[in-house]
Amino acid sequence: MEADATLKSAVSPTESATGCHSGRDTLRQAAAAAGKSEVLDRYAADYPLGPHDQPQSMCPAFGSLRVGLRMRRTATILSGSACCVYGLTFTSHFYGARRTVGYVPFNSETLVTGKLFEDLRDAVYKLARPAEYDAIVVTNLCVPTASGVPLRLLPKEINGVRIIGIDVPGFGVPTHAEAKDVLAGAMLNYARLEAEQGPVQAPRSGRAGKPTVTMLGEMFPVDPVSIGRMLEPLGLAAGPVVPTREWRELYAALDGAVVAAIHPFYTASLREFEHAGRPIIGSAPVGCDGTAAWLEALGTTCGIPRDKIDAAKNAVLPAIRGALAQKPIRGRITLSGYEGSELLVARLLIESGADVRYVGTACPRTPWSEADRAWLSAHGVRVQYRASLEQDLAALSEHQPDLVIGTTPVVQAAKQQGLPALYFTNLISARPLMGPAGAGSLAQVVNAALASKGRFEEMRDFFAGVGTGYAAGVWEEVPRDRPEFRQQQLVQIARLRKAEEAIGC
Repeated sequence: MEADATLKSAVSPTESATGCHSGRDTLRQAAAAAGKSEVLDRYAADYPLGPHDQPQSMCPAFGSLRVGLRMRRTATILSGSACCVYGLTFTSHFYGARRTVGYVPFNSETLVTGKLFEDLRDAVYKLARPAEYDAIVVTNLCVPTASGVPLRLLPKEINGVRIIGIDVPGFGVPTHAEAKDVLAGAMLNYARLEAEQGPVQAPRSGRAGKPTVTMLGEMFPVDPVSIGRMLEPLGLAAGPVVPTREWRELYAALDGAVVAAIHPFYTASLREFEHAGRPIIGSAPVGCDGTAAWLEALGTTCGIPRDKIDAAKNAVLPAIRGALAQKPIRGRITLSGYEGSELLVARLLIESGADVRYVGTACPRTPWSEADRAWLSAHGVRVQYRASLEQDLAALSEHQPDLVIGTTPVVQAAKQQGLPALYFTNLISARPLMGPAGAGSLAQVVNAALASKGRFEEMRDFFAGVGTGYAAGVWEEVPRDRPEFRQQQLVQIARLRKAEEAIGC
């Protein structure tokens, strides 16, 4: 794990009395008692839970960490348990981050006495070098949030370097996708207030000569280019993509004529655009139906004449229709993920000819995904917001698909049954979806997976009889099942959890 030498503390980290193992309810109660009620209430409103407590996905803080690490001239500091910081840093580098992740460690004494906040403040002052950074992001993980570490008391600016303090606890932010919105929204708020006070720095690429469309949500790099081409007949230009790659792009994003909520769960960010007086449209230009409806909504919102809206549709829809017809997809598919683009992918698969029965997304239902939900429902698809692993697996069992697209455990379960499966995050969401480029992008990987069903069945038959559960592994003699031992262990685990929660309180 990398760490900036200026951020190291002389105190060795130890387990806090309010440990990250203490349980969701215990941590939430501790955070409220420590003065974090306002933050938690805002998160509860912005990112509603249900039908169950929380989707089973990676640590939410990875989302905000990813946003900060992808921005130029932005430093990142994490404040949390050493194990959490190690895991987040490892994951960030696994996904290609080439940046140092700052870490200010703590122990029970520094946490309780307030010394941790002083260490964070000292670290920020040492790191605030305007020649290198536009902003420093300080993130509280579960334990510092539950303990009430007051990042709001950090200076807003040091030597011209902006200081952004956010709380991203696993017990307050449901998914890593929504944690992206926590940081993006905080940065947009800061940038909006700066713009209201006077002139701000122009984007590196200069100002567009036309009204621009700000795009909200991480996209494949080709997609903004494709959208830009679709906008030309409307007299519009593609604006920045939020989360941005540089601070000055935030000003240009706020200056757009309209905001396209490509990913519809960025509630805090959309609130900042509404404060800036910017209209918002949902969905995205995927497939023929999606592109036609999106261009119509965009043109109507911007007051563009009917002939230009029709010209924009006529310029792109035939190419999309041709691309879809050239690379059809035949097969029954269930789809699930936690990136936020699951409904868009499902629309594209259906227009490509696939029989999609179920779409599960870890993200919540919002007004900006309503058009996609309605379209999918009209095509016989069950859409499950805040989908749990159990619901995704139940859909697999119910529909017996030819191909499963999903999260890691769903893919694993499908392959164990001899079904072809693709991991949504790495193999599906990392592809273009918009316009003609997106129309045929999924066909190659999806059709190749569908064609591999025979090989999966051969592997399933070959490994039939190999031990599973208590008999899994390589043995000289197959072990006997010991259900009484398993029951004893479950009782001991339950006792330990109660004891840990009592300590946490």
